[in-house]
Amino acid sequence: MFKVLVLSCSTGGGHNSAASAITEELRNKGVQVDFKEYLDLINYKIANVVNKLYISSTKGNGAVFKRVYKLGELYEKTKITSPVYGVNKLHRRKLYNYIVENKYDYVVVTHLFPAEVLTAIKKQHDIHFIAVATDYKSIPFWPETNPDYFIIPHKDLIEDFTKKGISHEKLIPFGIPVSTNFSKDLDKSKIFAELNLDKNKKYILVMTGSMGFGNVTGIIDVLQNEISETILVACGNNKKVYEDISNNYNSNKVIPIGFTPQIYKYMTISELLLTKPGGLTTTEAATINIPIIHTMPIPGCETYNAEFFGSHGMSISCKNTNDIKNAVISLLTDKNKMENIIKAQKQNIDKNACSKICEFIIDEIRKYSK
Repeated sequence: MFKVLVLSCSTGGGHNSAASAITEELRNKGVQVDFKEYLDLINYKIANVVNKLYISSTKGNGAVFKRVYKLGELYEKTKITSPVYGVNKLHRRKLYNYIVENKYDYVVVTHLFPAEVLTAIKKQHDIHFIAVATDYKSIPFWPETNPDYFIIPHKDLIEDFTKKGISHEKLIPFGIPVSTNFSKDLDKSKIFAELNLDKNKKYILVMTGSMGFGNVTGIIDVLQNEISETILVACGNNKKVYEDISNNYNSNKVIPIGFTPQIYKYMTISELLLTKPGGLTTTEAATINIPIIHTMPIPGCETYNAEFFGSHGMSISCKNTNDIKNAVISLLTDKNKMENIIKAQKQNIDKNACSKICEFIIDEIRKYSK
């Protein structure tokens, strides 16, 4: 039996969701898989610091994250090896020993950090790994990593990745892997009962990401008196947002939802989705085929995600709450617009991406195991 190590980082929920989807699918295909948080493996104290720094950088309008991301883009143009590589390289011996001791045949990464340290290991040892991009853009410093292959979200991104210096031969445009939950044919009447929601009402879903980012109350305020639909608000891990909504809004009109593994069910019964343009959440929604309105992004890769989806007709992007109000009303009053978005999603998002990625990984392991 093959043995695979899947590595991710908890800087945002998307990387872990992609890693979980791959882990789940590989296990379904009979592969032994371990899914680990990379920073926990090298130093669990560092993990808490890095995750807190990430959350702090995205607060407010994400100005700090935007500056850091732009600096990364500028630094990448110099072609000088980045400090990100230098820091991760320090942990190459610890990770290599872990891989050898646990006898892994292959490594899959859904985050830049483990890709950097594996690149350093690969310079000294015969090791094989694949990198999975979770945004619709070649993020800073991907080009200085050296996986066997890059799994990228769409064929139209090949030029973006090759322009950064990544070999065309390494690029496999399967798509972003999502859980099979998002491609199931579900009975809506049963879901309403499971979620304790009135099946005679219509709902729109507002998502804030796993950390609960964004101007949620501002969105609710401009919508609650303009539409008849009930607003479901997925608050992620942000307990303060959950409590604010619970205490300040009519529960018949606005319903807060804490962190839940059943978000696919809420998507399934909603008329449309309002979400910041995280690569994973957006792909999950497009896999389910729900009209998407992209709310204000964390500047950086999420801006590019929104641009990609908008340019392919798979979503509507909004810069402020007034734009959001107009977009919601426009879609809810024009079913053709909603159907066109769903049609574009079906044309561009492969529901079987995760299965194809895992079949490819298994084929690669067989090749190197001969």
